[in-house]
Amino acid sequence: MKKFIAAVFFLGAFYQTKAQNTDLRVITTGVPFLTIAPDARSAALGDQGVATSSDAFSNHWNPAKYAFASNDTGVAISYTPYLSKLVNDIFLADLTYYRAIDDRAAWSVGLRYFSLGEIQIGQTPSDFINPLIERPNEYVLDASYALKLSDNFSMAIQGSFLTSDLKLDSGTNDSSSASTVSVGISGFYESYEVPYSSFSGIWRAGFNISNIGPKLKYEDEGQSDFLPTNLKLGGGFDFIFDSYNKLAVSLEINKLLVPSLSEPVIDDNGEIVGYTQPDDVGVLSGIFKSFGDAPDGFSEELKEFTWSLGAEFMYDESFALRAGYFNEHELKGARKFFTLGAGFKYNVIDVDLSYLISASKIVNPLENTLRFSLTFNFGQERY
Repeated sequence: MKKFIAAVFFLGAFYQTKAQNTDLRVITTGVPFLTIAPDARSAALGDQGVATSSDAFSNHWNPAKYAFASNDTGVAISYTPYLSKLVNDIFLADLTYYRAIDDRAAWSVGLRYFSLGEIQIGQTPSDFINPLIERPNEYVLDASYALKLSDNFSMAIQGSFLTSDLKLDSGTNDSSSASTVSVGISGFYESYEVPYSSFSGIWRAGFNISNIGPKLKYEDEGQSDFLPTNLKLGGGFDFIFDSYNKLAVSLEINKLLVPSLSEPVIDDNGEIVGYTQPDDVGVLSGIFKSFGDAPDGFSEELKEFTWSLGAEFMYDESFALRAGYFNEHELKGARKFFTLGAGFKYNVIDVDLSYLISASKIVNPLENTLRFSLTFNFGQERY
């Protein structure tokens, strides 16, 4: 009898198999938790943050924004329950610290930890009287450095160390935790305040290419997994109506820079029943290949882009209301959802909340989940 895993429903949903049917061609990678929005503010804006105003969680979205941070120092903490309708011990936690070096440079470090909860393992019913408990988890340590190249534009480099410990005790030594490193590069533009007829405004734009690194490999002879190398592009505009009221709107586009499911899976009758990811493609070649390897050509490549819209109303820099929408094509995962959120500022503390409402037939693991994050702002205000 094969070993029973109490959380198999989660592993089956989150870590999808390589082969997909012809109606669903979801691109799969290792450590997919890196694509989950870690903070409530960005989550409330439709899972975006590459071109929004700088905050302490910029480490995940666009580290170049730290060069425009409003305070000298910041500490950010967030907690995101995952599959909260089914279990209470699967979660994503994030801890980030940044510090400005001077008016033009800043550095940051961050830790994101993803717990898959407790999993009971056994071979017979008696094994579950005192079951063996495993606690698979994954985490990433980030460090980044941001520098202003002009008064309005900055760039950043980021290095990361990742570990994925998903091994369950099976009585063999054919698998272990997998570790690797990655790098990223990002840029951010923020204009001066521009006067218009009845309001003034600030333009923003950003990009981030993240998680560029060697594949993850759990077994000596097993298949290796691409990291979720990702391209983010975004832009936004702040409508500044007066000294108290401001409305920021933003748009973000994302694409995974990993090969598509392009290798056909053929059944005994010679018919294509699905597609799988090629195993013989390197990391750098996979990045370039990802723009032109979809089985249905350019039209399918366009379907691999996701987009999101976000809006944030701020009153007196102390209270915020947020809303957003995220869209992914049905062929590539069908994630579609609306988001709502709010933020409050009291002295040096920012409290942010967000809530997700699914607009797809596909169940979202974060649906109807309340998420929260805290930010502590220290030192002098820079802007």
